[in-house]
Amino acid sequence: MKAKVYVMPKNGVLDPQGKAIAHALGTLGFEGIGEVRTGKVIELELAETDPEAAKAAAEAMARKLLANTVIESFRVELA
Repeated sequence: MKAKVYVMPKNGVLDPQGKAIAHALGTLGFEGIGEVRTGKVIELELAETDPEAAKAAAEAMARKLLANTVIESFRVELA
């Protein structure tokens, strides 16, 4: 079973990469760009066949390693 973990900076946490992207888009002539936030997507191939157990395992992985829960939030989707 595949799981996707989406990790994003929490609201209020500075995102210098997002600011750099917003600035670069402006210099390329794109208008109307508001705040830009960057994150990451991690795809996991899990041997687990039970959807609830697979989601719980992916969430545990995110809490322990994939996301810094002090400054990042995450969500898990099964694919």
